[in-house]
Amino acid sequence: MTKATKKQNSSPTIALNKKALHDYSIEDNFEAGIVLEGWEVKSIRDGRVQLRDSYVMFRNQEAFLIGAHFSPLSSASTHVNPDAQRIRKLLLHRSQIHKIMGRVQQQGYTCVCLKMYWKGPLVKVEIALAKGKQTHDKRQSEKDKDWQREKARIVSNHLKR
Repeated sequence: MTKATKKQNSSPTIALNKKALHDYSIEDNFEAGIVLEGWEVKSIRDGRVQLRDSYVMFRNQEAFLIGAHFSPLSSASTHVNPDAQRIRKLLLHRSQIHKIMGRVQQQGYTCVCLKMYWKGPLVKVEIALAKGKQTHDKRQSEKDKDWQREKARIVSNHLKR
């Protein structure tokens, strides 16, 4: 690995799901491992991942990531048949799975994927328990963000003088 390649991969964040932060109010975050195939890791290293419509589903006491899109590389092997939106298994502790499942089933939460990142040589996914925002909540969040931006602008202008 050359120095130039190391500099490109220096950021641990691979992909973000900004839409989830806009559409949901986040309650609780969890870190999960993800089971990947070789071509998917190559796509991740090339930055070809989208988490926009991804969510977590539970079947048989196991967690699965659905809706994440991994674009296959054109130079992939001929004997591999890549499926860009296949269901990928998430690796969580049993107690975490039970906690998340209980809140999703009983309290009306949903489980969404917020970001994908490197943790050493491993790929991790940050998932969150979230509740959907109403339209007026989304507008209020936008106003709060604009106000924080304006405050920062005022303070920086004041310090420059």
